[in-house]
Amino acid sequence: MDFYHFSKTKYLLHRSTIQLLRFPFSYFLMPVFWFALSFVTIINWQHTVLAFLLIHVLLYPSSNGYNSYMDRDTDSIGGIENPMQPTRELFYTTIVLDIAGTLLSLFISWQFSLGFILYIFFSRMYSYRGIRLKRFPVIGYITVIINQGALIFAMVYFAAELNGNHPIPLQGLTASAFLIGGFYPITQIYQHRSDAKDNVKTISMLLGKRGTFIFCAIMYAIAFSLLFLYYQQENKLGSFFVLQIFFVPVVVYFIRWMLQVWKNENYADYKNTMRMNVLAGTCTNLAFITLIIIQKIG
Repeated sequence: MDFYHFSKTKYLLHRSTIQLLRFPFSYFLMPVFWFALSFVTIINWQHTVLAFLLIHVLLYPSSNGYNSYMDRDTDSIGGIENPMQPTRELFYTTIVLDIAGTLLSLFISWQFSLGFILYIFFSRMYSYRGIRLKRFPVIGYITVIINQGALIFAMVYFAAELNGNHPIPLQGLTASAFLIGGFYPITQIYQHRSDAKDNVKTISMLLGKRGTFIFCAIMYAIAFSLLFLYYQQENKLGSFFVLQIFFVPVVVYFIRWMLQVWKNENYADYKNTMRMNVLAGTCTNLAFITLIIIQKIG
């Protein structure tokens, strides 16, 4: 789209650009934010709100947009059943979001800003055609769980901690990585064919559809084992059991879907994956928000 045509449209951005930034997908990654916040004793609310906006409105959409610009998907992707083709405008938009986010992140702390830059750097390495870490199942997987799990946890903790001198709780940092580790492969389970066409081998492809379910279950089991040990150590086992209540619907759906795929792998499709994402995202968000409320009124 040239600038003349762009100026004549009634939209600030082209429809494909808005779609491929995938703002709604930030909802599925939001649990890490609430999870990290639940570890903070005294919250700096001003920095917390700014961090929330920077991560979910600028950082995640920019990463999604750049990935879509590089991939040029024609099949369903996370949150979009029928993706449009990207234009050069999408690339420029991701640069604007990155620059704006980096500058605004300095109002929080240099640690948060450094984390913001690192996330951009590794997400670009993950997608950029010249490097394309996503081609490699293990390296790509590790990049995602460190970026979306451990790094985001650290960034939120640094932003929200009022005193700014408390060390990051390693149990939370590690559990966050394993939570993303249990979530991410299942989002790839319906994309095996399209990924193969693009010479990408994801962790889900490596494991197979059945293996993906088993692997994700193991990652979640490790994450919740770490959380159990942490809450036991802090004499907060009540918080752990609150989490279990919220995860009951997720476990029920997960097992039901897994049994369907075991009988017929065609059930590992886009619609079932999105149902899983919405349910897991909603229950996890509510679980950690509830823990924060309990801690603040308790």
